[in-house]
Amino acid sequence: MHVHAHPDDESSKGAASTARYVAEGVDVHVVTCTGGERGSILNPKMDRPGILENIHEIRRQEMERARDILGVTQDWLGFVDSGWPEGDPKPPLPEGCFALVPVEEAAAPLIRLVRSFKPQVMTTYDENGGYPHPDHIMCHLVSVFAFEKAAEPDYAPELGEPWQVSKLYYHHGWNYPKMLALHEAMEEHGLESPYAERLKEWKRDPEWDKRVTTRVPCGDYFGVRDQALLAHATQIDPDGFWFAIPRELQQKVWPTEDYELVTSHVETELPEDDLFAGVSP
Repeated sequence: MHVHAHPDDESSKGAASTARYVAEGVDVHVVTCTGGERGSILNPKMDRPGILENIHEIRRQEMERARDILGVTQDWLGFVDSGWPEGDPKPPLPEGCFALVPVEEAAAPLIRLVRSFKPQVMTTYDENGGYPHPDHIMCHLVSVFAFEKAAEPDYAPELGEPWQVSKLYYHHGWNYPKMLALHEAMEEHGLESPYAERLKEWKRDPEWDKRVTTRVPCGDYFGVRDQALLAHATQIDPDGFWFAIPRELQQKVWPTEDYELVTSHVETELPEDDLFAGVSP
């Protein structure tokens, strides 16, 4: 079970490993916390009349296409996107948005889904949300709470029979070693790297880099990932950042998606190359 904040996150984080596991017969379920109602139109080709006015329904349709491409099942938790606050100081979050819902209340539908779907493995974002979007941080809090409480027999029995998820992972898709390797490969091939400025500004934390425990080989499924990304047409510019590095170069230089094993109730040996390492079939 992957728990994500917005529609498109399931395609931009861990989508190739998802596609690999689906191809191997694993039942993969995506939980989307919000509808992405306050997401900006990031693809200039979609910035036209009728899109922003109907963004909620359009993003649901995009999610349906991505879901079909990845071969996953999916549920919406039904919370409202908090948006990205801009300004200095930043304005207060909109009333009723996901990030302002009490964690216990927001986690209740996720606990119900965990107890119903009974996943062996669960993924979410780190404590910083991957990046500090209010919904990503809230997704982290809700996911960790649900992971723990879903297993407690006395906690909210009305939400279903207790279920212990075996392993909890955080996504580490944008780690420094990966970006540096891809940047250097682009320069070696005489190509312009999309990471040049970002790497100059990056405040490296070697301890953070060490948190990656698990690298899942999934380069053969980067094409599926890219198709799922393109399904989110309001968010993903086909001529933009996401596709600036040739897929063949990505497959050669960094053919994995990377995770941090946070909690495991089964025996496993680090580093891993499989989210299901130690989990009984």
